[in-house]
Amino acid sequence: MKSLQVGQAQQDSDGSDKVSDKSIVVPNKFIAIADSFKGEHSWFIAPQIPTDFSIQVQETTYNVHKYPLISKCGYIGRLEIQPLISNSGNVLNLENFPGGSETFETILKFCYGLPIDFSPDNIAALRCASEFLEMTEELEDGNLISKSEAFLTFVVLSSWKDTITVLKSSENLSPWAENLQIVRRCCDSIAWKASKDELTSEDAAPNQESWWFNDVAAFRIDHFMRIISAIRAKGTKPETIGKCIMQYAKRWLPGMEVELEGLRGYGHEKCNLQFSIFSGKKKESSGNSKEQRTIIESLISIIPPQQDAVSCKFMLQLLKMAMMYSVSPALTTDLEKRVSLVLEDAEVSDLLIPRYQNGDQGKTVICMTNSSEECTMLDIDVVQRIVEYFLMHEQQQIQQQQKTRKFNISRLLDNYLAEIARDPNLSITKFQVFAELLPENTRSYDDGLYRAIDTYLKTQPSLTEHDRKRLCKIMNCEKLSLDACLHAAQNERLPLRTVVQ
Repeated sequence: MKSLQVGQAQQDSDGSDKVSDKSIVVPNKFIAIADSFKGEHSWFIAPQIPTDFSIQVQETTYNVHKYPLISKCGYIGRLEIQPLISNSGNVLNLENFPGGSETFETILKFCYGLPIDFSPDNIAALRCASEFLEMTEELEDGNLISKSEAFLTFVVLSSWKDTITVLKSSENLSPWAENLQIVRRCCDSIAWKASKDELTSEDAAPNQESWWFNDVAAFRIDHFMRIISAIRAKGTKPETIGKCIMQYAKRWLPGMEVELEGLRGYGHEKCNLQFSIFSGKKKESSGNSKEQRTIIESLISIIPPQQDAVSCKFMLQLLKMAMMYSVSPALTTDLEKRVSLVLEDAEVSDLLIPRYQNGDQGKTVICMTNSSEECTMLDIDVVQRIVEYFLMHEQQQIQQQQKTRKFNISRLLDNYLAEIARDPNLSITKFQVFAELLPENTRSYDDGLYRAIDTYLKTQPSLTEHDRKRLCKIMNCEKLSLDACLHAAQNERLPLRTVVQ
């Protein structure tokens, strides 16, 4: 929307204007043209006709002549009849002018008949500004709208590099660039070139396949999503789209690849536990936090549905970020279900998701509890939900697939159980529920489960005999290997009955 304000130029106590004044030359076709422009903020010439019109754009006031402008700018022509504007003591303020004062100066040159240069850097702003000023063919043949539109259509959109430049410059031209379809046309052009290259080079080397990833990953998230949607509509392989999404996340989500470097326990008692995540990031403002959340939510929503589109590791990294920035529950649940479909590809380190507190923003997580409420270092609930989604999906598979994949999952979960068993705040009930998530027949050996139970007993030396027996009932002693049996027979932490077995 364009708005008009007419205001008297304000002056300081010394009589100088608060905003800088600029005078435009009168070209030869009217009076004379200066051989050169002089001064940093002003264009000087000794005009034979005094200026009769003042226009303010941002912090700059331009003293110009009416005729060159109203002959090419319908917007200014309609305002010229207003008495306040015709009064030389008042200034026409062009608020929210696309491209600002730099673009307006170029348009002034055009109005005065001076040559201007179109380039990928300025064409989007000139196209939007000419629309703002209504520089149509009805006023003059070859007016700025038609010239800028021709350059944009026939020169810019035929070049990958120029299209990237124009779309990037359009980020500061909302809503004009959207309304004039500049963004849509650039996104379609980029998508067409990227998908065409993929179709003609299916046997290309991996580095050639992704030549366009870095360019596309440079855009802000809304334009990136438009490009990905256009690329997907043209039949690009899901794996290619997934790689591009992962490249974007790597660039815009610096905490994505931060691993849980270590847990620092201070003592082994409950109510005395602290651990930190070292990400090397500075404290983030609320604005940046909101931007990060928007990026995460957007990326989750555009991940292709195919299982092999993105890696399991990437989705778990994205899930950690989603938990960190309190992403909407619906999107978090969707991502958890996606992870469950490829859970067999996960590693234990990928499942170590900290229990984030509001306001942590990935800097430091402190878990101090002085109540009966359980406060574990790691978010065990989210992993439990993923496993439950996995089991629900397994029920829909044929028996052979179910057996093979569950064995892989059992090893993964036993190793994860051994990790969380080191947490002094992990209750025996939570440990038991997680250990019993998988049906008994899915484990060929219970060695991993025994190791997790033994780790928990080390962490909780004050457990009663009843609780020790309760834990050991989880495992089947007949499914222990010879080495595990020899270790258990000498393990003083186990109940006597288990040792005998």
